[in-house]
Amino acid sequence: MTDKDTPRDISSIREDYALKTLSEAELSSDPIAQFKQWFEEAIASEVLEPNAMTLATVDESHAPSSRIVLLKGIEAGQFWFFTNYASSKGQQMAQNPKVSLLFFWPELQRQVRIDGIVSKLSEAQSDAYFNSRPAGSRIGAVASPQSEVIADRSILESRVQELAQQYGNGEVPRPAHWGGYQVNPGQIEFWQGRTSRLHDRLQYMLVDGQWKVVRLAP
Repeated sequence: MTDKDTPRDISSIREDYALKTLSEAELSSDPIAQFKQWFEEAIASEVLEPNAMTLATVDESHAPSSRIVLLKGIEAGQFWFFTNYASSKGQQMAQNPKVSLLFFWPELQRQVRIDGIVSKLSEAQSDAYFNSRPAGSRIGAVASPQSEVIADRSILESRVQELAQQYGNGEVPRPAHWGGYQVNPGQIEFWQGRTSRLHDRLQYMLVDGQWKVVRLAP
């Protein structure tokens, strides 16, 4: 595509943010409570996929990698998601447990960034969530060698058909390569878009077991 084929001048794409504000006075002392409040507002505002979050990891050479995963729970102050342990992200988290999560809710002109340490959930916790999934999703988790190179899509489709016949209407057991993770946060930033790019950024930092709040320049 040439410059003439570009439908719009990318540099001219902009939107002024003026929906809401964020002040220290209205902020909860607990960042998890603050996140839950914003999450409920995202749901009420009918944000598309409010639990979609970017998960950033690094590989053994410290090269960053990111992808969208889905938040599936907030328990004891930790953020839960599930995936394939043998995938690229699973291997990277095994090598380096430092991760970052990012939620973007454009309908509210908000972002939340969470930096922390990831660890695996227990097998019982992974079993409980896996068994709550639709049958098709469970079969898909068994069938897919996530992140591996495959010749074409028909390989996956054939494997799914084989597994569907194998299990029929019975239970699909959780494969050993699939399960849950929890992110224990050490830093959480709440970002509220403001006019003229003078955004509100309030950041919680965990210091000696206590959350401290600072304001960051936009």
